[in-house]
Amino acid sequence: MTPHMNARRTAALTAVAAMVVVGVQTGTATAGPSSADDTASAARTTAGASALGVNTADRRGTALRAAQADASAAAESLGLGSQEELIVRDVIKDAHGTVHTRYERTYAGLPVLGGDLVTHTAADGTSKGVDKATEARIAVPSTQPGLKAAANARKVVWAGSGKPALAFETVRKGVQEDGTPSRLHIITDAATGKRLHSFEAVETGTGNSQYSGEVTLSTSQGGQGFELTDGDRGGHKTYDLNQGQTGTGTLVTDADDTWGDGTGDDRQTAAVDAHYGAAKTWDFYKSELGRDGIAGDGRAAYSRVHFGTGYVNAFWDDSCFCMTYGDGADDKSALTAIDVAGHEMSHGLTAATADLDYAGESGGLNEATSDIFGTSVEFFADNATDPGDYLIGEKIDINGDGTPLRYMDKPSKDGGSADYWDSGVGDLDVHYSSGVANHFFYLLAEGSGAKTIDGVNYDSPTADGSTVTGIGRQKAYQIWYKALSVYMTSSTDYAGARVATEKAATDLFGAGSAELAAVDAAWTGVNVK
Repeated sequence: MTPHMNARRTAALTAVAAMVVVGVQTGTATAGPSSADDTASAARTTAGASALGVNTADRRGTALRAAQADASAAAESLGLGSQEELIVRDVIKDAHGTVHTRYERTYAGLPVLGGDLVTHTAADGTSKGVDKATEARIAVPSTQPGLKAAANARKVVWAGSGKPALAFETVRKGVQEDGTPSRLHIITDAATGKRLHSFEAVETGTGNSQYSGEVTLSTSQGGQGFELTDGDRGGHKTYDLNQGQTGTGTLVTDADDTWGDGTGDDRQTAAVDAHYGAAKTWDFYKSELGRDGIAGDGRAAYSRVHFGTGYVNAFWDDSCFCMTYGDGADDKSALTAIDVAGHEMSHGLTAATADLDYAGESGGLNEATSDIFGTSVEFFADNATDPGDYLIGEKIDINGDGTPLRYMDKPSKDGGSADYWDSGVGDLDVHYSSGVANHFFYLLAEGSGAKTIDGVNYDSPTADGSTVTGIGRQKAYQIWYKALSVYMTSSTDYAGARVATEKAATDLFGAGSAELAAVDAAWTGVNVK
């Protein structure tokens, strides 16, 4: 690169860094039945958000446009080939003034799957490095396929594993075994037809009982009295699918702004819990992590309740930017608790940041991210009826014996999840391979050994019998969020997650900090070395 290009790149990145500035949350709460004052927790600005840097939607938009204008210079500075271009996905400025710019790549105009990267630029414009999903040189012998594409296929370059190859991506729509909609992405070699990769785009998860007691809801007046539209949080809406499986359904309305009766016999009850859970999740990201909406653009997702008949699950679909909840086997036990909403919305966060591939070890990290933040939202909500814990699905009783669906302190207690990393972890279902990261998070937050937290007994072991001392939940989720949002890429595996969290802990707490030492100890405790 010439000195002229260096100077231009430095000036451009410094300008981008200046555009992403601290913002504040605004908004008021509106009526609904309440026995708790949750407005204060939603509005507070914590040390955690300040440490991470706060990026408002309008400033982010300006920074995105500036970064895209400079994308050609960035590609040249990174030594990319003449046929490669960068497309900006996100720009985050942290509390130190470092700007983290996330890019997708194209080659000869074709999307490069698995080619994403993140650059890190200090406040003075000097480079602090780059994280890439692949180190492979992006090039293919020809962009003309040897085989004819299916009608709905798109031509891409597959760089997710090994040598980049010209490929077709097709999306097979259908229904998964449990009734969840399916959008299976299949990547095939354009020369041989060999399947190179596949992943499910509809991401599933389950949580607690639908009940959170009496709660405050942010609603809006409409043509039919009141409607479940949250004007304080990007206009989040909650719809009733009326047992349908497509579309948005009907916006939930009420004549007197008093919603549900706390039982599954009243159709509004599921909507109340979904709407409340979405609000608490928005507030958690805003006040604890400084994020303006799930995608960072101030835009609300929406919720759909009463999906299908006898559907015992919930799922996030990024194509609609929405959460959907079933009513349980008896059609009266909706899966709409606080941590379920946190779990599902966090799939949207992952899609907007690292976009962890929903397969293999990266899929386990994707699923664990939703468990980690769903649990964090539950603690943040501080709801007496559904207090925070490190148990996933402890009230819904899917197993029929009162046991949780998943355990973060010792994941193998569910009969399938992995406590520790080994070379076969990536072959497990993502809900089981997630156990390694869930266990890491518990150890980082609370430490190893037997203890009682808020009346729940835990006993967390380590792979080597070592003792891990926790740093507290807030620091733990700050580290995980920073790692996810600025250091992880679509192909990050467990070894990469260790590196990403080490970088995050160093940024937040320092190279010689007890927090960084705890990150290393917790990863070693789950056999990620």
